Amino acid sequence: MDDKTVLSRIHGLVDEEHTLRGQLAKGEISSSEEHARLKDLEEALDQCWDLLRRRRAAREVGNDPNAEQAHSVGEVEGYLQ
Repeated sequence: MDDKTVLSRIHGLVDEEHTLRGQLAKGEISSSEEHARLKDLEEALDQCWDLLRRRRAAREVGNDPNAEQAHSVGEVEGYLQ
């Protein structure tokens, strides 16, 4: 995935998050449905941001950013802050 594709995915996930919040406000989905889907969206966003940061870091040090692959949700969510 190139940077443009990753950013496009990020924007799509954010749009979906906004749609979910609107559906909840209109009573189209329950709060438990919203929370479950938001958890999935947040994990996907974390993966995308992680990949984008690693691609940019690879580029900065002269490595091939295309060699970077998305890490698993468990790995990304397990990073120490």
